[in-house]
Amino acid sequence: MSLPNPWSSYRQVATQTATPGQLVLMLFDGAIRFLERARLGFEETDPLAFNLAVNNNIQRAQAIIHELNSSLNLAAGGEVAANFQRLYDYMDDRLMESNFKKSETGINDVLRRLGVLREAWAEMLRRRGEDLKLAGPQLAFASHA
Repeated sequence: MSLPNPWSSYRQVATQTATPGQLVLMLFDGAIRFLERARLGFEETDPLAFNLAVNNNIQRAQAIIHELNSSLNLAAGGEVAANFQRLYDYMDDRLMESNFKKSETGINDVLRRLGVLREAWAEMLRRRGEDLKLAGPQLAFASHA
């Protein structure tokens, strides 16, 4: 019999109690985390470990970007939502290219853009008075510049 993972339980409660704004912040953090792991994969000397680390983590980041993209309300969001859609499509294309070419260039580009979005989103939540700690323990002190 295995014991329940307390971190998994914490994440489940955090996602169930988070506001929509906090959930978006969690998605940004997840995509950033997976892309940082993909970047670390380039240090692997074993070809299989290299390909698995880079491919799997890029695909996980892409899945999050797809979720961010699919959550846009184009009717209500107008031009702003359309601009976000184009940005998410661009990020997806850059990651697809990076995964195909096994190049860090697109990963670094997307990481930089996600970092800017994440910080702007966190600032918007702070100004609205939302508790960033509810979105995850790393959010109170993480910086993804």
